[in-house]
Amino acid sequence: MMITGLVLTGIAALIHVFIFYLESIAWTSARARRTFGTGTVEQAEAQRTLAFNQGFYNLFLAVAVFLGIVVVALGNVPVGATLVFTGAGSMVAASLVLGLSSPDKLGAAAKQGLVPALGIIALAIGLLG
Repeated sequence: MMITGLVLTGIAALIHVFIFYLESIAWTSARARRTFGTGTVEQAEAQRTLAFNQGFYNLFLAVAVFLGIVVVALGNVPVGATLVFTGAGSMVAASLVLGLSSPDKLGAAAKQGLVPALGIIALAIGLLG
């Protein structure tokens, strides 16, 4: 189960790297505007600084998870699992904030939080078993 948890949180980290790309690099692209509902290029430009910053939050969460996976693979399970739980747990918490603060974005919140939540559950079961 521990491997399943690491794989799922690794997938969640990849999703968050993609979110980083959309928010920090491709914010005014048609795909990012469609994904985040920002409308026109001009509207996206007005939000660029906020999106750029938010994108890096997503990247840092992914880095924590990736680093944790590497540390587990190197044999230090307590430290690695702590990093994975911290990064993936923050992903889940952020998805809850999104879903609760913007009910119209429940789909996006689920995409952001479901995989890391499943990974956390699987990792916890693997560590307890």
